[in-house]
Amino acid sequence: MEQDLSRIGVSLPENLLEKFDEIITKRGYSSRSEGIRDAIRGYIRYYDWMSGVEGERIGILSMTYDHSQRGLVTSLLDLEHEFSVITRSAVHVHISHDECMEVLILQGEGKDVRTIAERVMALKGVKNVKLTTIKPGQEM
Repeated sequence: MEQDLSRIGVSLPENLLEKFDEIITKRGYSSRSEGIRDAIRGYIRYYDWMSGVEGERIGILSMTYDHSQRGLVTSLLDLEHEFSVITRSAVHVHISHDECMEVLILQGEGKDVRTIAERVMALKGVKNVKLTTIKPGQEM
């Protein structure tokens, strides 16, 4: 089945593009475009999974960020305070002079857990966000 293709332009930091090129070479992609399509499909799957996070949840929200990004630390603290009802614990680790890692343990309504994760993802200077959730009492 032939699909119409759209051509887009993307601006990336050189180090990110170099790392991406290494990965697509190791994974055997025929082009950057194929690697980008695969990455976008993965992003869409993760978004779809996050959209299904509902009901009572316990979640781990981990993030890395550039603490020197103007206003970012204040924005993160504001979010943690806004969602203090579902925040059970927070751990902060200094990775390097400019990079920090934070892990939040959350418990509450899934839509609130999802909302804080999505809002953290949207902040400029946040490099990586991962949300993992379970339903309380769920047997493995």
